[in-house]
Amino acid sequence: MKELLVTIASALVEDKAAVQVTVDEPDAEGVVVYHLHVAQEDMGRVIGKQGRIAKAIRTVMRAGAVRADEKISVEID
Repeated sequence: MKELLVTIASALVEDKAAVQVTVDEPDAEGVVVYHLHVAQEDMGRVIGKQGRIAKAIRTVMRAGAVRADEKISVEID
């Protein structure tokens, strides 16, 4: 799942070296939180107008998590 998030984010940003993903341990409900870090100047590209791209990233990640039988959440830092 981490590789999927890195691949999606790298395709959107200009500074591909600044893309980092950290993964938290599952919480009490079994939800794994993925934190996406990008360069400050690329934040607009990852979030998109009215958060549409961020919403699409979360949707794709959730769909992938269902196939892997996981519960996930994506946070863009």
